[in-house]
Amino acid sequence: MVAVAEVADSTVADALRTFAPGYVAKYHQRMPPHHRKVLGLITRCKTGELGNVMYRCETCGIRHWVGRSCGNRHCPNCQKEKTQAWLAKQTGKLLPVQHFVVTFTVPEELRPLLRAHPEVGYEAIFNAGSETIRTLLKKPKNLGSDKVGFFGVLHTWGRDLTAYHPHVHFVVPGGGVSPDGSQWLQVNKDQLFHPLPAKMLYKKLFVEAIRKAGLYDQLPHGVLKFDWVVNLKPVGDGEAVLKYLAPYVYRVAISDNRIVSVDEHGVSYKVKPSGKRVYETRRLEGESFVRAFAQHILPPGFKKIRYYGFMSPNCKLQLADARWLAWLWRGWTYWLASGMFQREPVTRKPPKCDRCGGELEVEGVTDSDGRWLWRRQLAVRGPPVARSKTTGERAAIA
Repeated sequence: MVAVAEVADSTVADALRTFAPGYVAKYHQRMPPHHRKVLGLITRCKTGELGNVMYRCETCGIRHWVGRSCGNRHCPNCQKEKTQAWLAKQTGKLLPVQHFVVTFTVPEELRPLLRAHPEVGYEAIFNAGSETIRTLLKKPKNLGSDKVGFFGVLHTWGRDLTAYHPHVHFVVPGGGVSPDGSQWLQVNKDQLFHPLPAKMLYKKLFVEAIRKAGLYDQLPHGVLKFDWVVNLKPVGDGEAVLKYLAPYVYRVAISDNRIVSVDEHGVSYKVKPSGKRVYETRRLEGESFVRAFAQHILPPGFKKIRYYGFMSPNCKLQLADARWLAWLWRGWTYWLASGMFQREPVTRKPPKCDRCGGELEVEGVTDSDGRWLWRRQLAVRGPPVARSKTTGERAAIA
């Protein structure tokens, strides 16, 4: 049997394996339990400590052992295939209309509150932002209907993982279904709604959400006078923004391809500063790198992607109905020329044998103690079994 060892440059997991154990030992009592759990899973991912998967090459018959993945949503190793699957699924949901990205963030003065109470703070951004979009689109001067659909994605970092910058990107089709459900309504080109009333409404809804959570007394004085940012940007058919968002949906803070090196003292990584076209290399001490990564770990069970209106599977108005009305509004000529009906599904390619290039098939899975959790039962043909003759057959012979 051959043990598969993947040769690669330094990764996020390498950095955490080097420095996370010491960090956890030092700050064990102060760390949230789920932070310790996440760091523990990432550092053991694909090392064999979580168990192994046994593959067999269909061509040469060589067996390969690969460490089991941790499956945690914060792990860079485990999210690459999910990213492509999500991108393909969301691309198939795009409507044939102009799309917008609406980004809601919070003033810098409120970030310590969200760091201390992340679940409350992130919920407030989602709820206040989504309600702002629905309320403004319902106004006759914008769209005149609340039968709309969109989705939002939470990010908590900036260009550098040391920055804590929670915000939500909402991807919004520039239109919706009429109140009576009979036709598609379209907003004005490049204008979903004006950002100023959006900013005014959003900050009031956010503060009210914090009040309902019992944290109003922790808000800094004059919170409504701070610089609240609501950014609206037209993005064409939406496919480009999906490709931009996809790597961030199933990734936390930093990807493996930005890690330059890991040594016994710290981590070097690449950052592209705002307004520049080239990356620059920055360095953090090991403990600082773990702390910077851990600040972006989400609360247990928190949904960082949320769907609203006809984008939600629980909505009475289905996405298929909204798409049909949008195509009728666009016209059949546009539909036939778009090639939307020719999208090919994304298929997962089987792993390849590093000896001969043949395809590998799974033969078994073990746990962390080496016990078989599942093993394929190969069909083995044995010798023929003698069958006793029946009474009728014996009589015929006689």
